[in-house]
Amino acid sequence: MILFLFISSFQTEAQKIDQVFNTAFKKLAEDPTFKHATLSLYVINTTTGNIVTEVNTEIGVAPASCQKVITASTAFALLGHDYSYKTTLAYTGNIVNGVLNGDLIIKGSGDPTLGSSRYDQTKEENIIKDFKEAVSRLGIQKINGHVYADESMWDAEATPNGWVWQDIGNYYGAGARALNWRENQYDLYLRSGKNIGDPVQIAGTKPAFVEGLNLKSKVTSAAKGSGDNNYIYMPLNDQFGYVRGTTPINENRFTISGAMPHPAVQLALTLEAALKNESIEKAASNYRPATNLSNPKVFYTYSSPVLDSIIFHFLRRSINLYGEALLKTMAYNFTKNSNTDSGVNVIQNFWKDKGIEPYAINIVDGSGLSPSNRVTTKALVTVMEYAKKQTWFPSFYYALPTISGIKMKSGSINGVISYTGFIKGKDNNQYTFSFVINNYDGSGNEVRKKMWKLLGVL
Repeated sequence: MILFLFISSFQTEAQKIDQVFNTAFKKLAEDPTFKHATLSLYVINTTTGNIVTEVNTEIGVAPASCQKVITASTAFALLGHDYSYKTTLAYTGNIVNGVLNGDLIIKGSGDPTLGSSRYDQTKEENIIKDFKEAVSRLGIQKINGHVYADESMWDAEATPNGWVWQDIGNYYGAGARALNWRENQYDLYLRSGKNIGDPVQIAGTKPAFVEGLNLKSKVTSAAKGSGDNNYIYMPLNDQFGYVRGTTPINENRFTISGAMPHPAVQLALTLEAALKNESIEKAASNYRPATNLSNPKVFYTYSSPVLDSIIFHFLRRSINLYGEALLKTMAYNFTKNSNTDSGVNVIQNFWKDKGIEPYAINIVDGSGLSPSNRVTTKALVTVMEYAKKQTWFPSFYYALPTISGIKMKSGSINGVISYTGFIKGKDNNQYTFSFVINNYDGSGNEVRKKMWKLLGVL
């Protein structure tokens, strides 16, 4: 009888919270901000097994970066938590008395962390030092040739279908390649004027030389405190790229970040300059196209941080490059075809075996950056529930950001805000949810606050 009363009380309390939550959602849905919006919400009480709320759960919506939980979970399941990328150094020609009469070749396998500042081992200066020491151990003191980048393991298509021009020139729109460097990004410094409307000048970059970068500024000065409203547009039938938007007045070194045009060549030139003890500009001016890179002799293999660590930054910092690299890695490992479409097929087939129909995960990339992606909130919750039952779940859960006191992945692109995650309820019940809003009106920050308030009811 005591057990029966306890269970009855437990269920009654859960039902009360469900009622309060659904009443709060109904009120939120009537907000004028969402008059023209699609709201999709799926919440399950995993303690009781009951569905708390299901609204438009079978309608595909643009998920933005919440899509990353699908890519991350699939990568954990298919690649393994300890998977690492391999980058090799090789040479052509021959070594005579410490002189290499030939070329050095860096061959990549898609490592998105090479040259990243997020890990000590991957920092640019440490990678170059590591590679230089490997060359020195081989007995090479001088190179008569050049350092070349070999990206042949993957196809040359770095940017997925569906990405928009406004994104692909900026750091978050850097595509994944077989050989990535510094997360394929550079910093751009802008100098604004004293008055609103004054032209904004390009004041430099970091690194100081970026291979293939040729930008013009169309930026104007805006009110103090107006923030970063700048976008980099890469050339489209033009020899120049353009920076457009506004920068606050009286800024001497306002920093934005862009996508490198040729990150693999940037790495090759950086290593060549270091080995020859010359500036990268001089190395670039002397650079010649590769003529014969056949049958290189591999002498060093570098291993990236393991997948656990990569996915931590992928989810916690929402790095789009990592998602595209993971997608293409799964494509190459399971189909020997590294294009994005093959990676999408791998993901869809994996989840089809788990009961999720392919059109419930109707995606075109691995990061959620494309506004063409369509995923259902029911599919997102199913993925999260699958992850909970796996041995790698502690790493996955730890990687999720904590937002407004809730362990959840967030996402936002134009007109889209989304959250997917786990809640430990006030009633000690466990909840798994996905909440996506498309085509809202008004301020994104205000929409976020309204979504947090609703989720806070649990």
